[in-house]
This record gives sequence, structure tokens and C-alpha cells, in this order.
Amino acid sequence: MKINKKNEKDLKIYIETLKCFNYTENTIKIYSHYVTEFLNKVNKYSQHIVSSDYETYLRQYNFSSIAKQNQVISAIKFFYDKVLKKKYDKVDFRRPRGEKKLPRIIDKEVLKNKILSISNTKHKAILSLAYSCGLRVSEIINLKILDIDSDRMLIHINQAKGRKDRVVPLSEPLLLILREYYKEYKPKEYLFNGQFSLQYTASSCNKLMKKYISEDAHMHQLRHSSFTHMLESGVDLRIIQKVAGHKSSKTTAIYAHVSNDLMQQIPMPI
Repeated sequence: MKINKKNEKDLKIYIETLKCFNYTENTIKIYSHYVTEFLNKVNKYSQHIVSSDYETYLRQYNFSSIAKQNQVISAIKFFYDKVLKKKYDKVDFRRPRGEKKLPRIIDKEVLKNKILSISNTKHKAILSLAYSCGLRVSEIINLKILDIDSDRMLIHINQAKGRKDRVVPLSEPLLLILREYYKEYKPKEYLFNGQFSLQYTASSCNKLMKKYISEDAHMHQLRHSSFTHMLESGVDLRIIQKVAGHKSSKTTAIYAHVSNDLMQQIPMPI
């Protein structure tokens, strides 16, 4: 999306400021898009935008989810605070109350059978990796060939969410799938190349989920399913937290609430 010319300079400052605050490339892209939307809609020089412009825009915005609402508010608030330096003006940037939805988990045997029966070795490798290691889609498409450490049976995840590095275990069956894929496709630099670029895309990954798993499935379900199935297999929550890269143990504990095996162990009164 192109910015109107009157605010081109401020958008450049906005992007540079986000970089100075060490935001990820993906976050910078998302925030810049929402701020561009806002500035184009208001259609004023940014210095002439008043408090009511912000509040009217946010009040009339048709948010598709609470997650998107939080992103839009964060993007615009950062512009307001850090670029325009209007920290003491009164704009209502209150956040919506968070939804407490439990993640949807796919049955272990169903998932394994569907993934392992995929004939396309590249598609099979992508979904196997996501499920086996519980990786985020951004971590999959950013993974490089050198990140696969077959000697130590580890995968290095570099600069993931929160700018954190971590390692996750590499299983022997997954290694065999990745080697089969590598021999056939011979990727360059990144483990999964796109058709016209070095990196595969998140949207392409999600298309694989709809093609092979379910029409309403998405990649993050593999992550949720992976950790739930680890828990049901007896893996300690603290280890799952480390593999997942969760900052708080409370985030990991959500899988105890969706584990079917754990639910069946509860002695019910009737």
C-alpha cells in the first residue's frame, strides 16, 4: 500500500524508529501497513492530526479479531508516541479485553497418518517439521540449511518471536524426511525455497494445511497439537516451555487444559 505523499517522510521515520527499537521485520511490515492505512484515511499532514482523528478512526475500524485490534492500536500508538512525540495528549488507546479461547487440537493418529501419507516430499517435509518440533510458520520459512545440526540432532531457531534464539530436538524419522526432501529439491540457503524466491511463504504453508489436513485447518494448529501430544506422552511442561520458546510457563500450561488424556484421568462425581 502506498502512502500519500504528504506523509512519506514521517512513514520513513516511523520505520527507522521501529528498527531502532529492535522490532522484527515482520512486525515492521505489519505496523507500517496499518499506519499507512490510517494516514491515508485521515488524509492530513501528520502534524495536523488531532486526538479526535485517532479516536474516530479506531472507533469506526471494522476489526476482524481482537488480535488485529491490538496490532492496529499498537501500530498507531507507536506512531503517536515515538514519531510525533505527543505523549501528553489525551487519546484513548485502551486495549480490548483478551479472549480466552482454548487452541483446537488435531487427533494424533489422524495427523500422523495424513502427514506421512503425503507423496510430495517438500510438502511432507514442511508439515512434518512443523508438527514434530512445534515450530511457528515464521520459524519454518526463516529456517536455513545450516540451522539443521544432524551431528547433535538439534535444530537452531534464530531470532524467533521476541528476538530469541533457541534449539529444538531433531528426531531420526524427521531427519530422514528432511534428507529425502533435500536430495530431491536441493534447496539453496533457506531450507524451503519458494517458486520465485529463496524463501517459502506463510500463505503457501497454510495452503498445505487446507490441502492435506482440513479445509479449516491452519499451521498454528500443528504447533498446538505438537505440544499437547508431547504432554500426553509424559514430557514435562518445563521442557515443553523450552522447546516452544515461551517466556511464561502460564502460556505453556494451556496445553494441560486441552489434553484429552489428562481430561480422561479426572474422576467425575457421576
